[in-house]
Order: sequence, then C-alpha cells, then structure tokens
Amino acid sequence: MESFFLWSMVVTVCSAIFLSYFIKFRRHQKQDISRKQEAISLGADKPLAQYPLIDVIKCIGCATCVKACPEQEVLGIVFGKSTVINGLKCIGHGKCADACPVGAITVGLGDVKDRDDIPVMNEFNETVIPNLYIAGELGGFALIKNAISQGTMVIDRIAAIPQRSKDPEIKDVLIVGAGPSGMSAALNAVKHKLSYLVLDQQGAGGTILQYPRKKIVLLQPVEIPLYGVLTKTEYSKEELLDIWLGLKKKYSLNIKAGVKVTNILKADNHLIVESQDGVFHARNVVLALGRRGTPRKLGVQGENSAKVMYKLIDAEAHQNENVLVVGGGDSAIEAASGLAFQGTNNVTLSYRKSQFFRLKKKNAERIQELIANGQVRAIMDSQVTEINEDSVYLDVKGRRGKLANDFVFVFAGGEPPFDLLKKMGVKFGGN
Repeated sequence: MESFFLWSMVVTVCSAIFLSYFIKFRRHQKQDISRKQEAISLGADKPLAQYPLIDVIKCIGCATCVKACPEQEVLGIVFGKSTVINGLKCIGHGKCADACPVGAITVGLGDVKDRDDIPVMNEFNETVIPNLYIAGELGGFALIKNAISQGTMVIDRIAAIPQRSKDPEIKDVLIVGAGPSGMSAALNAVKHKLSYLVLDQQGAGGTILQYPRKKIVLLQPVEIPLYGVLTKTEYSKEELLDIWLGLKKKYSLNIKAGVKVTNILKADNHLIVESQDGVFHARNVVLALGRRGTPRKLGVQGENSAKVMYKLIDAEAHQNENVLVVGGGDSAIEAASGLAFQGTNNVTLSYRKSQFFRLKKKNAERIQELIANGQVRAIMDSQVTEINEDSVYLDVKGRRGKLANDFVFVFAGGEPPFDLLKKMGVKFGGN
C-alpha cells in the first residue's frame, strides 16, 4: 500500500511538471505562430541579408537559438521546430548557430537563384565579368566583420594570380568604396605590394561617416590587414573612424575622394572605370559599395529645401527646434532618439506603417520609452505631403494635418546601385 502511494505521488508530480511544461510550450508556440503570421502580413519574414538556415531534420526545438539571438524577435518555435519569424530584423550575428547544440543552424544567404538583389559570384566573390569582384554588403552579407573579411579575401585572391601591371596607368587593382571593406582591401593591397587606387564619393570611413555622433557599433572579433584584431564587442563611431583615419595616414593610402563611378567597361587586358571625374584603368576592380545607395526621396513639394536632410551627423547642433523625422527603420529611430535626448527639441516621428517591425532590440526599447515619456511624438500611418519654410503637412489615414517645423530628416532607405551593376553586365540571381 505504501509503495502504491509513493508511486502515485511520483506520477502526480511528474504529470504536474509535464502539464506545466506542456501548457507553457503551447502558449509560446501559439505566440510564435501569431508572430510569424503577423510578420508575413507585414512583409517582414523575408530577410535582406544573411540569416539563419535551419536544418529541420536536425533541429530538436530546444529554443536555445531563440534565446541566443541579440535581436530576440528573429527566431521562434513553430510546431516543435525553430523557424525564422522576422527575417528583416536579422543582422547576421550568428550567435544562434553558435548556441545550437545539434549543429542545425548555419548563417548564409540560402538559395539565391531567384533573388534579384544578390549578384552572381563565385567562391572568391568574382562576378560573371572576369576580374570584377564584389566585397561587403553589396554581395548580401551585412556586418562590419564580413565587410572586412571579404575586402581582405578578394585582395588575397588577386595577389595569388602571378600577374602585375607593367603600365603605370593601369593599376593592379582599383577599389570603389572607402568603407570597412574598401579600406581593408586597400590595406591588404599595400601588404601584397600591389599598385592600387581607392575611389569614393565621400572619403575614408564610407558608411561609418553616415552614423549619428557617438553611435555604438556592435562587432565580432575580426582582423584588419596591417593593424591587427578588433577585439572589443562595442565601438563608437568616433573610435572606428579614428582607427581607419589613423591607418590611412600611417600607410598613406591612395584614396581619391569626391568621385562617383558611372560605369565599368572591359578592355583587351584590363577594365576601364568611368566616372564623373575622368577615366581610370585597372587590371582588377573591387566594388566595395554598400547596398544603401542614393537616399530615397519622398517626391513631395518643398523637398529640395535646405532644411530637408538625409542624415544626422551631430544631434547636439540642433537645440530648441521643431524637428520631423521621417521613417521607421533603425536610422530614423537613432536620429529621433539623438534629437530627443538634447532635451530642448520638439521631435515628431512620421512613419507610413502602423507599427515598427524591423528594429534592433535596443532601438525598439529606446523609442518606446521616449514615446511613453512624451519626448518623441510618433504619428503612425502617416506620409509627408508638403514641406514649407516653417511647417510640414502630413496625410494621416486620409486626413491632412499641419505641424510647425524647422528641420526635416528623411530616412526612407536608399536606391541601391543595382542598375549600375546591371549596366556593367553583372548578373543577379533573379536574372
């Protein structure tokens, strides 16, 4: 009788534990299914860059990957298997793959044959045009770590081919873009004693120059040629720029700023790079461009006014102003936050959708707090229709509204340079 009682107690306790776990499991699964459906309806399920590729046969549904993701909302468990919920929020840290106990996750681009935003390249990042390479974000891989690694890798490949230009007018390699990828390529060219030239519309630093003042950048350990390993997990914009500008000065990097490349043509034994500043010749060309391209315009009256800007460099320069920030991505949120933190500005955020759905976790938390505290006024489902000297007009669900305004910051994305690449003859997966 005593034995029966003990076994009954054990069964009861085990049943209670199992039932509690099962209820919790079902609740989380219902939430993840709902999140997945919402992401699909918003078009947020499809990633833009690298993302977790999940082997559902190996996956045991332990949710370790879900907990390991710094952005937290990328992955979920649906029907007992890990799945991508919000692909747009994935920025490719790869921590999910590191955490998976059964090796069911790799981080990559997946099947790109139908993607018209991913250039066709071989294992050395060479396009269908011989000696024309792509490095960094333009090839589909985000993160500074990947940009540096690819910029280094393509120069290693070029240097491994035993051929040097004997004509001083023809460089061994011409690099388009002076961001982390282009700078790493230039430094590796110096290391391999290649003749080279870097062309950039702005100057050393590339997209880092676009970051707001004191922006924190998350990094994974990566080695910069002739410098060493970046070991910290966080760097400010200023720290990264100091590193790049210090390397530029130390090695007298050959960078020509203010040059916009307009086309690349094939010659008999080299490539011809056309630009608004003249023609350049090189045996190899590395396109180290970002995907952002030219800032996307709103196409409204008054947009060409001097008070309309497409990047925020120094929030502290704006005090006691009525400011409108247009957009709902990370750049818009960071700008609105920086302007609100000054404590004197009247900051309004206009976004065309009903909710934010592709923000980094820190930015999502920050903007919700600022909105709750009244430091930022968010007007969702709104679009700018007119910009005047001291005001702006918004369309909010079909109703026209007016705001007092001193400055407008537009973060509506950019027009990627895909048309330029297609003009050169570069093929894309969807072609």
